[in-house]
Amino acid sequence: MSKILLVDDDEELTSMVTAWLTAEHYIVEVVHDGADALYRLEQLSYDAIILDLSLPHMDGLEVCRKFRQKGGVTPILMLTGRATIDNKETGLDSGADDYLTKPFDMRELMARIRSVLRRPETYKSNTLHSGDIVLDTTTRVVTKGGKSISIMPVDLALLEFFMRHPNQVISTDAILDRVWHCDKSVTSNALRSSIKRLRRHLDDEGADSIIENIQKFGYCFKPRT
Repeated sequence: MSKILLVDDDEELTSMVTAWLTAEHYIVEVVHDGADALYRLEQLSYDAIILDLSLPHMDGLEVCRKFRQKGGVTPILMLTGRATIDNKETGLDSGADDYLTKPFDMRELMARIRSVLRRPETYKSNTLHSGDIVLDTTTRVVTKGGKSISIMPVDLALLEFFMRHPNQVISTDAILDRVWHCDKSVTSNALRSSIKRLRRHLDDEGADSIIENIQKFGYCFKPRT
């Protein structure tokens, strides 16, 4: 029986969602502010998180970012009343797995929850694989072809971000915000330098790079099978 953390300050909505989830045999815990949600996520384990974007004390984007930065991999379905594409991209770039705009049909919410709960176990694992490249997110060790590689911390953080988002075209700004989140003065030059170092360590001689440059937009990590 899956355990879900529901985070929303709308008590009427949380009561309705809880009733539906309970009827579907989920275990539900409800909190109404972001700070409480992050504390629970640091102390307890859940199978999925339903997270509202607008919350008191700490908004949903910040909860999501901090949870992911601490290594949290529980799937997150983000809710918001904002329907613009920019806000959707911001939510997904912060680490959310899916996005649902209010108001929504409860049947769609249930379908989205079932979908995120079906994520492959390899995504939830602390060990990420891409061909002969392996990253252990617990020990922070990277190997290629079974041989350990010494990688700078920022490059390792970038590699982990890419390996968790394979085959996705991601903008330069989104990568900078996610990987260099504590340094708002960093420029795209830092990203280019980091990618250059990763390519030197991880690309196979004579083959296309695993990190593709998407002109005038960003990059795409293309894992080898």
